[in-house]
Amino acid sequence: MNLAYIPSPSTGVIDLGPIPLRGYAFCIIIGVFVAVWFGNKRWIARGGTAGTVADIAVWAVPFGLVGGRLYHVITDYQLYFSDGEDWVDAFKIWQGGLGIWGAIALGAVGAWIGCRRRGIPLPAWADALAPGIALAQACGRWGNWFNQELYGKATDVPWALKISEGPNRVAGTYHPTFLYESLWCVGVALLVVWADRRFKLGHGRAFALYVAAYCAGRAWIEYMRVDEAHHILGLRLNVWTAIIVFALAVTYIVVSAKVRPGREEIVEPQAPEGSDKAEGDAEDASDEAVASDEAVASDEAEAPEADAPKADGTAEAAKG
Repeated sequence: MNLAYIPSPSTGVIDLGPIPLRGYAFCIIIGVFVAVWFGNKRWIARGGTAGTVADIAVWAVPFGLVGGRLYHVITDYQLYFSDGEDWVDAFKIWQGGLGIWGAIALGAVGAWIGCRRRGIPLPAWADALAPGIALAQACGRWGNWFNQELYGKATDVPWALKISEGPNRVAGTYHPTFLYESLWCVGVALLVVWADRRFKLGHGRAFALYVAAYCAGRAWIEYMRVDEAHHILGLRLNVWTAIIVFALAVTYIVVSAKVRPGREEIVEPQAPEGSDKAEGDAEDASDEAVASDEAVASDEAEAPEADAPKADGTAEAAKG
């Protein structure tokens, strides 16, 4: 009998009148706000303008949600398209089921579209947002706690997660893999912030470091989970995905450092504020030039009048 454990919520939904507030969705929303807020601070520190991160996130977030859901449905198709299952459940995202691999991949497509519209290099934007994404994942993983899903093997450690009886789950205490991954993501965010300050990472290398560090943790955390999953050569599909993506991220860091060392000097073209100032300066200079010309013309016009008395006086003296 466990004397200490982490309790699971009795329900993942709170009804505010006719509006259901779902814990899973709430955690996702908080994660998005954290990512945008922190990414905006880092973007401004890199020389960008406030609001740019949010503008591009308007493209990246919807694409990411669709990509995350697609990855989950495709890799766990048996949950929706096998005998006795209702395929309509594939659209019920609030019940859980977002694959980070699909979310990042398709979210990057949305971010690329947003960056092109703003004339911004995608790697620089991704570097600014990288630790924020890790923090967003740390928040989002608590959605699994509300849904009592994606836990690990049975255990009696003091920090075990207590799961109640329910569909596709057996009551007991299990490893809180959602908590392990949440804490790991916080550590990844801190690592990326430190490395970026220490080594001045640029051209997408801060983002690649986030990807590599996350994959390293996801591999061992995924290995602890007991939920149904496809296996290849004895390993869960997501473990293989983590290994492959980790290798690609490390390769990118090494190759990019050689091909494009250092970091971007300018991450965002100076927006209309700069051009307005330049136009104002030009108008001021033009006004000054016009005023100067008018002053010269005025002096030239007054000169004959000033000399006239002298000429007349000279003539009179000669005449006298």
